[in-house]
Amino acid sequence: MPEERRFARLRRGSVPEGEGVSVVPDEGMCLSAFLVVRPPGRERTVLFGRPNPAGPWARVGALDPGRVARFGDGWMLPSSHLLLFESPQDAARRIAREQLGAELPAPERSSAHSEAYRRSGETSGDPHWDLHFVTEVRWPTSDPPTGGPWTALSFLDLDRLRPEEVLRGQADVLGLVGLTVGTTPPGAAPAAAPSGSGGRGRTRRR
Repeated sequence: MPEERRFARLRRGSVPEGEGVSVVPDEGMCLSAFLVVRPPGRERTVLFGRPNPAGPWARVGALDPGRVARFGDGWMLPSSHLLLFESPQDAARRIAREQLGAELPAPERSSAHSEAYRRSGETSGDPHWDLHFVTEVRWPTSDPPTGGPWTALSFLDLDRLRPEEVLRGQADVLGLVGLTVGTTPPGAAPAAAPSGSGGRGRTRRR
């Protein structure tokens, strides 16, 4: 007998037989958008921010204040869950406006990625399911934007950044588009904020 197929045609409540419909996974699912912003001519330099715990993260990124307060001094990509029924393209433009204080430059590449995993301690039922929409853009200048709910926004060299400095497991997101974090030999100094607005994490990124 062929294995039963469960299609990603989702609904709440009971599921009629034979209609190719599934219920939402037991551990839920998230649709998230990420901006990978590079300055001119620097392929392994990416824009990161340090979230300001006093910022409106519940509204602009679906992050409650207590969670943001626990982030500490790590770095995060401009990112957000999608609003209900929002397109990935509109989400990318919204993130640029709300988190960078600027309009989104023309994307160089957009890609979609799927990841399923079990949360810590979970051994049964459906895993959590993530759909990631990554938009890569080239910033028009070598100076980072200065708007948004951050204590700092900086272009950081990925070769000098350690994965544990990247919040919410977002080093994995960079890996999805072929960018590794942390190729500096052991003992080298960690990344600093070389430019930006000044200012002062592997949990999952959801």
